Amino acid sequence: MSARQLADDCFAQDRPLLPAADALAHLRAAARPVTGVETVPLDDALGRVLADDVIAARAVPPRDNAAVDGYAVYHGDLAPAGPTVLPVGGRVAAGDHLGRDQRRGEAIRIFTGAAMPTGPGGGPDTVFMQEDVDLTGDLVRLPAGIKPGANRRFAGEDIAAGARVLTAGQTLRAQELGVLASLGQAEVAVRERLSVAVFSTGDELSQPGTPAGDGMIYDSNRAVIAAMLRTAGCAVADLGILPDDHDQVRAALAAAAETHDAVITSGGVSAGEEDHVKAAVAQAGQVHLWRIAIKPGRPLALGQIGRVPFIGLPGNPVAVMVTFIRFARPFLRRLAGAPWVEPQFYPLPADFDFEKKAGRREYLRVAVAAGVDGRSVLRHVPGSGSGILTTMVAATGLVELDDATTRIVAGDSLNYLPFTEVLS
Repeated sequence: MSARQLADDCFAQDRPLLPAADALAHLRAAARPVTGVETVPLDDALGRVLADDVIAARAVPPRDNAAVDGYAVYHGDLAPAGPTVLPVGGRVAAGDHLGRDQRRGEAIRIFTGAAMPTGPGGGPDTVFMQEDVDLTGDLVRLPAGIKPGANRRFAGEDIAAGARVLTAGQTLRAQELGVLASLGQAEVAVRERLSVAVFSTGDELSQPGTPAGDGMIYDSNRAVIAAMLRTAGCAVADLGILPDDHDQVRAALAAAAETHDAVITSGGVSAGEEDHVKAAVAQAGQVHLWRIAIKPGRPLALGQIGRVPFIGLPGNPVAVMVTFIRFARPFLRRLAGAPWVEPQFYPLPADFDFEKKAGRREYLRVAVAAGVDGRSVLRHVPGSGSGILTTMVAATGLVELDDATTRIVAGDSLNYLPFTEVLS
């Protein structure tokens, strides 16, 4: 596991009700890439983290070419006022070449993407669109007024040979894959997917698809966490439900740490007698951050089992999602080789009043709606309990209220984080 380990002191701080900003700062300082590198075909590279900078081995486009179907000419051959009539001396299709220099005083029929012919003084420099000219036999009548260089693409105007076009750590989207293909690459070096083991904890949990006894609830947290991990580009190992038994919890966590890059649990990190996860992690490694000053999600534990990162999410499903989005996701993305990225918030006005306690960061479930003037506003989703998962379905995102805020009123500008930024 040497290539996949963190330093022993990676979370070296623990104090009650740690401010959220401090917890994020510790995570950011601790996180570094832990995964190896593999080469994959472009077809398998979507969503992967680029392992190395990409330097262009050739220019894109490699030659000056026509941007339209039409006629290539020397601008200097055109009459300064009135139309010009030139003989058509040849034809160049995309992927072809004229096979000779273009002479002064002639036009060449050319098609979109075809290389501009060579010739004296650097060759023809301007292309007329076919819709703008009149062709009679082998003569083309060209209207006055075109600018020099019109409808001509220059070699390297997209990518210059030798340029760094992509940077290690970028997540490969469709556009990055297109750039790689335009350079002629059929494969690319990427980081291996971060392997994350996921557990739920609690004797009250039943596996979906099995009968649930009286007083039992179906486990939704693992499904939620696994889905969020996959959208973050991780490889997920669903290791099931751990019972409320200290020895079994400790053994299962230790075993998971042997074969995975990170371990995530939900539940079992509060201070109750049956909350065994925190104690088990402390015995097998270290718990460095615990009880963050946030709502929902205060019982969030961060540490390591041996030298493998451990994230203990709360037991309530809304708190699971909030703490994953804000704390676990950027940390795991950094472990996977991507840069640490703070989520992008957008200022939108509130359409509601709200009061909160000072001294903690709070996350509200909101939905974007049209206000009375038709502009977008944020509406508070009814239901504030951290166990009401359907509120996350009704919401389009979260509002982050900082520690000092105690009251907002309708019209206040709020920091809005759409789920599209972090869950897709």
